[in-house]
Amino acid sequence: MELAYTKEEQEFREEVRAFLKAKLPADLARKVKESRISTRDDMMRWHRILYEKGWIAPAWPKQYGGAAWSIIERHIYDEEAAEAGAPAVAPFGIVMCGPVIMKYGNQKQKDFFLPRILSGEIVFCQGYSEPGAGSDLASLKTRAVREGDNYRVNGQKTWTSMARWADWIFCLVRTDVTAAKRQEGISFLLIDMKSPGIRVRPIVTMDGGAEVNETFFDDVIVPQANRVGEENRGWTYAKYLLGNERTSIGQVGGSKRELKKLKDIARREGMDKSRRFRDKVALLEIDLMGLELSNLRMIAGLRGGRDPGAEASIIKIKGSEIQQRITELAFEALGPSALPFQREALEEGWNGEIIGPDYAPPVAPKYFNMRKTSIYGGSNEIQHSILAKAMLGL
Repeated sequence: MELAYTKEEQEFREEVRAFLKAKLPADLARKVKESRISTRDDMMRWHRILYEKGWIAPAWPKQYGGAAWSIIERHIYDEEAAEAGAPAVAPFGIVMCGPVIMKYGNQKQKDFFLPRILSGEIVFCQGYSEPGAGSDLASLKTRAVREGDNYRVNGQKTWTSMARWADWIFCLVRTDVTAAKRQEGISFLLIDMKSPGIRVRPIVTMDGGAEVNETFFDDVIVPQANRVGEENRGWTYAKYLLGNERTSIGQVGGSKRELKKLKDIARREGMDKSRRFRDKVALLEIDLMGLELSNLRMIAGLRGGRDPGAEASIIKIKGSEIQQRITELAFEALGPSALPFQREALEEGWNGEIIGPDYAPPVAPKYFNMRKTSIYGGSNEIQHSILAKAMLGL
């Protein structure tokens, strides 16, 4: 793989920098750089700016309204956006559900959903995990029973990120309880969150936030026209989606930005004088460089038409571990100053007294929040099993 940037790629980097300088709202960049709490309005404001530029879906083909960027262009944008403090775009429509509809949906579904995902008119959330069916997703119990031209859906999903914000949910449901293999009786439904019978209950997590939720379905009527692909073939579509999700969990650009913040904290706290601490940071940076190269190789395969394979599990494992290690080292660098848990200090407009240095409040909440990265998208333990089976034949 050629690692030197061409003249055209360097010009593209300058174009990205100029765009971010001109169009990225200063208040959004400040929130990201200071790890402050962002709102749905913050996310959608940036979404609309990217949409107007034609950059909201870098990997989508132009026939569906995407930017159709090369692997290197996507990498360059991710680097520059993270460095500038651009908010993350909600991945559930752009990265996950959109590509599934493109590949497996019918024309009517493509015509309806894809333009609305791009514009932000429809924001998706993900209905996969259930109580007792997280890493072992194939054991899910949410039922969809056919009634004429509809399905009647009953069950529960959990850890539903952004469910209170979302307009629609893509859902794995069991449509055949007699299938010999559990994976063979699952279908992939698109469900309007305004449907009667849907109830959302927030889950307060260790960092004090409530981004994730429980979602309940009580006799929810869903048209069969909202099923993507064939009935009972949803597991195939789910695996394709999870491959795309796991690649996005790597967050190379974001980790580079957070690594700089870690080094800044270490300098302010005098931990850069500790040889042992410097060794930990150096090893972390080497691993991040390795993750970046692995991510580039995998995306190159995707651009060549290959589906995400077992390599996505490697990106997911290493990416989530690196994100966690950055927060652990930030906690270590701050020492006792990291102990006060002041999540309220990250809210816009808060004017209370900060205990410790002014850069301390985000450290504890971010540390707690990052505990989940090794679980969502398929726990790292499951990813190791996938690699052992797919790549080592074990």
